[in-house]
Amino acid sequence: MRPCVVKNEASEYLTSLVGNKPVFGKLNADCVLSERDAQMWANETGGHVVPLAELEPVEVSEEEAEILRMAKTSGHPYGYIYAHTHTAVNEDRLMRAYVIGWTAENPKRWNVKVPHTKDVWYYKYWNSDLRTISDKELCSEFTEAEIEHYGLQDCEKEEVTDDEQ
Repeated sequence: MRPCVVKNEASEYLTSLVGNKPVFGKLNADCVLSERDAQMWANETGGHVVPLAELEPVEVSEEEAEILRMAKTSGHPYGYIYAHTHTAVNEDRLMRAYVIGWTAENPKRWNVKVPHTKDVWYYKYWNSDLRTISDKELCSEFTEAEIEHYGLQDCEKEEVTDDEQ
């Protein structure tokens, strides 16, 4: 049987029952039911069954995808996601991604020129320290997040295209 959720007219999901009263809210792991149970609760609540496969995967960053991969292998995925997110909005979005599925964005990458030098470019070394290299023999490219992390925003940068990878 495929995993399903029960959705009401307000586009909320069946999350639990209080006594015999259904509670609808945001999508989370507690919403996932078997197809048979979802059909039963849809009949009881006036909602309708939505197979998880019909919900659009959530697009996440590379870092968020790593959090989700680690959550899948942890004993407590919700706790892992909660501990590694910084806002309720991100937590909700990552829980949706965990339940429905996700796709990781492919961020633009940049080569970054060392200021006040001629043809010297930054690269990342295996231990994450910054090094420089001459003649544009690049070892790796930087994402926007890495450029900000290393304080390279004011450096000349050159977008890496698929042709160069």
